[in-house]
Amino acid sequence: MVCAGLEGDARGIDAQALLFFGPADRVRTGPPRLFPGESCDVSSDDPMMASMAGRYAVALFELAKEQGQLDVVELDLATLSRMLEESADLRRLVLSPVITTDDQAKALIAILAKAGTGSLAANFVKLIVRNRRLFALSGMIKAFRALIARERGEVSADVASAHPLTPEQMQALADTLRISIGKNVRIDTRLDPSLLGGLVVKVGSRMIDSSLKTKLNNLKVVMRGIG
Repeated sequence: MVCAGLEGDARGIDAQALLFFGPADRVRTGPPRLFPGESCDVSSDDPMMASMAGRYAVALFELAKEQGQLDVVELDLATLSRMLEESADLRRLVLSPVITTDDQAKALIAILAKAGTGSLAANFVKLIVRNRRLFALSGMIKAFRALIARERGEVSADVASAHPLTPEQMQALADTLRISIGKNVRIDTRLDPSLLGGLVVKVGSRMIDSSLKTKLNNLKVVMRGIG
């Protein structure tokens, strides 16, 4: 990992101190910081990890690993991801450019407290609110999951489905992918009602698409070609 200043984005905030000790007005001297603000540039061949969301995810991953809290943070982020998926109001709060950072922070602090989110994940969210990067939260969670999978020797698979998958379907899909790829597969799911039916599975750059939407679109292309 190579840390350097990010163009136009260094705010002089000690990210590690903030993650451990809370808001800036209560920051104390802590362990050596991972990066100031968002000034950590990750040396990686993975474009996702080289992105802004990836840099934040790497910082959180390193902190959680150092503190032996990878599993705790993973569960906290999984809970937050489910909440984002299930609540349109929460998505608006996270993505809206017109809601002030103060209002976002107050609302999220209450939400995280109610969900019982641990201090490391909660302070991470406070940091990205302060740095005006809350809109990229989903990308950060996705990148963190990919880092966890890499740490465990797993492969991440992004799965979009028209309807929620049952535990049995999830297990069947995981078994099928494991046999096909030869590694344990960590599945991250999301709902996409526009698929109409079937699944869209992405493992790395490999796309496995069996959705009705894709079949209909392909049929339309063929019909236009005939015409």
